[in-house]
Amino acid sequence: IFPTHFTNIFLAHPSMAELESPSVMSKLITFLSSLLQKVAESNDVNRRFHPQKISVFHGLTIPTISIQSYLERIFKYANCSPSCFVVAYVYLDRFTQHQPSLPINSFNVHRLLITSVMVAAKFLDDMYYNNAYYAKVGGISTTEMNFLEVDFLFGMSFHLNVTPNTFHTYCSYLQREMILQPPVNVAESSLYRTARSPKLQLCFNEEESTQQQQQQQQKQQLAV
Repeated sequence: IFPTHFTNIFLAHPSMAELESPSVMSKLITFLSSLLQKVAESNDVNRRFHPQKISVFHGLTIPTISIQSYLERIFKYANCSPSCFVVAYVYLDRFTQHQPSLPINSFNVHRLLITSVMVAAKFLDDMYYNNAYYAKVGGISTTEMNFLEVDFLFGMSFHLNVTPNTFHTYCSYLQREMILQPPVNVAESSLYRTARSPKLQLCFNEEESTQQQQQQQQKQQLAV
């Protein structure tokens, strides 16, 4: 695990420091896998009701490796900081918000996963593996990995910065769902879209949170 200035800031909060625990990370990997599995299966069904675009993330067939085994493989070999997996979830959230016609399904979830973790590692960690290494971990070619990275970045409009407040909010959301909603209440996740409502349901509005934070800072300045 590579220590970074971002990780040090995040781990200043006790709940975030728990990410360093192998047992907590194991539970997080299992939970994220369960969430993505349910989201993918739901959107597989939704394809019958809502047209979905085909992108570079779509495979010709559904990979034989399960989402959990794939995520565990990434966790084992990527050697990135634990925070990267939370940030990767943030990135997937943002990607689905910016690309509502490209929902996560069984044909693209694996490629989206390896790409989001790689981009998160590059943004957060001081040391990280190159695209060729991640391509081997993900079971794809280096050329494809390069294309996926570019499309993912453009797909989320290069919105890579994750503030400590945003990180904490997503951590709290994940922790709450892991405790209160075994396995997952998918309908509350921003990655999920129902057949009745094609719009994404956000679990966290970053703009509102930023505005509230700015208002709080202004009040503190006035008080001083």
